[in-house]
Amino acid sequence: MSRLWRDRIQIFLAPERLDWVRLKRGLKPVQVAKSTAFFEPAAGVPIWNAAMQQLEKVLTEAAGTEVSVILSNHFLRYAALPPQNEITTPEEVKSYAEFRMREVYAERVDSWVISISDWSPVDGAVSAAMPHDLIMQLEQMISRHDCKIKIIEPYLASVYDRWQAQLKGDKIYLAIIESGRICIAITHHGKWQNIRNQRILHNAADDLLAALDQEVIWSGTKETTEFVYLFAPEHPEITLPQESGWCIISLPAGKVSALAHYPSAPNDHSELNQCPA
Repeated sequence: MSRLWRDRIQIFLAPERLDWVRLKRGLKPVQVAKSTAFFEPAAGVPIWNAAMQQLEKVLTEAAGTEVSVILSNHFLRYAALPPQNEITTPEEVKSYAEFRMREVYAERVDSWVISISDWSPVDGAVSAAMPHDLIMQLEQMISRHDCKIKIIEPYLASVYDRWQAQLKGDKIYLAIIESGRICIAITHHGKWQNIRNQRILHNAADDLLAALDQEVIWSGTKETTEFVYLFAPEHPEITLPQESGWCIISLPAGKVSALAHYPSAPNDHSELNQCPA
């Protein structure tokens, strides 16, 4: 089968859910199927096992397709790579990313696959680490069903790339909230400052506010009102108190819509998304 004429399967893979859409290939791809499966991760095995079992079922009915996968931030670890003028070659960038990852995560780096965003000696980059076993299982499963991998990418990378043109300001806070996890990326004058990727311990609104306040404390500066770009499709009603000093700018923004396989709220989550004054 010509790769040009393969149908596409687009997937969001998380510990407790699998979202996927199928597009009929052509000059203008048409969505012909969409589904979400929810499940409970099993104890004593990697947290992606249940999701991979669900993915096996999807690919069994989708042999010969082109597959794109977005990985939940639950499966990722990130590190900002501050700019370094003397680092220019791909080999130097790779060594720098490995050093920064090991500095933060120690020997756990040995079991991860590290990827790096476009590097700039002036602005830096972001490094993402994914479990080697998960990537290997994905590649083997996709190949076993005669499918072709188009891309495997982190949730943060997908969201940032999709709305980068809409992110305005000298200091940018981008928060991505999914079920059980918050990821916050921070840039200052276009330079990467920090990536925070943490579990939700209380509720999404409280933990988001606490994480944002900690970031401005560490940076040493806070405006009277700070703005945070928020993509939280599983928490559509999330709010922060007006007196908190934070103003949410919700994504999607402009004419750029959310991808069909991004996760969405299955139920009314409003009781979980209010941050008390």
